[in-house]
Amino acid sequence: MNRPRATFAMSPASLVPRIFHREALDRLRRLVDLDPDLVLTDLDSDAARRALAETDVLLAGWGAPVLASPADAPRLRAVVYAGGVAATCLADPRALAARGVVAANARAANAVPVAEFALAMILLANKAALRAERMYRERRAPFDRATEFTDTGNYRRTVGIVGASTIGRAVIRLLRPFDLDVVAYSPELTPELAAELGVRAAPLDEVLAAADVVSLHQPLTPATVGQIDARRLALMRDGATLLNTARGAVVDHDALLAELRSGRLSAVLDVTEPQPLPPDSPFFELPNVVLTPHVAGSMGGELHRLGESVAAEVARFVAGEPFAHPERLDEA
Repeated sequence: MNRPRATFAMSPASLVPRIFHREALDRLRRLVDLDPDLVLTDLDSDAARRALAETDVLLAGWGAPVLASPADAPRLRAVVYAGGVAATCLADPRALAARGVVAANARAANAVPVAEFALAMILLANKAALRAERMYRERRAPFDRATEFTDTGNYRRTVGIVGASTIGRAVIRLLRPFDLDVVAYSPELTPELAAELGVRAAPLDEVLAAADVVSLHQPLTPATVGQIDARRLALMRDGATLLNTARGAVVDHDALLAELRSGRLSAVLDVTEPQPLPPDSPFFELPNVVLTPHVAGSMGGELHRLGESVAAEVARFVAGEPFAHPERLDEA
């Protein structure tokens, strides 16, 4: 294979140095012809269109301009996406697939910090650490753990996982060292996969009813919009915690608000509907809610993991090997 020409495409252009540290950039430049200062943030200019027409490997990321027509990139052979879905920057991914273009994404790399965030919040919720912090701050005095925190801890508690996605499976793996029972629901969770993951598969209603903490990881589809509704929230144990790092719209927020106002449940919400919440949202005022502004995914130094994933995939492509994390453009 001749040495391919690669081009960055993402917006803003400042994402490139945030995602690709020096070692990753050096590795890419050893593999392909790449100008790290050339970043396609749009395809409107003649210069951008010329660069795209000469590109063999598109190194795309968040905010990348959408490739409107496969004819605009006649040499394109691969798209490697520093994020979840490469097809988001392709208007006609199936036409590219028919031409032999292959794709990879960094979804698995981005799943790592989300899973770590979920693990931390699961352990803190079971320990009642977040509630204890609020009480201590308000009282500014010790409290009696024996009487005020009787049903807490991470020994033989039950964690419910909804969605055996890349992130859901990563959370399950991180939970293995702990003395926790894990029960999971996902349409694709076969008995064989459940056994491989080391979890007990159960219907969604049973997962919600059994768990002390329910962690949501399902994709947002027409079938999952509002999936966690008033009826299903009512199934959750008194004192249980709902953790959402999936998408805000999988939860009926009006129904959740009613449960939280009653004090029966707690919640940790990294995503909401809408996102962000309006400043006057009652969720900000509730003491049994932890709100974070969509920080579970890669940020800061964690972005470098995405860049390393992209560089590793480019190395496989140049070597004529299959991608480690391929994306089927013909199914997009």
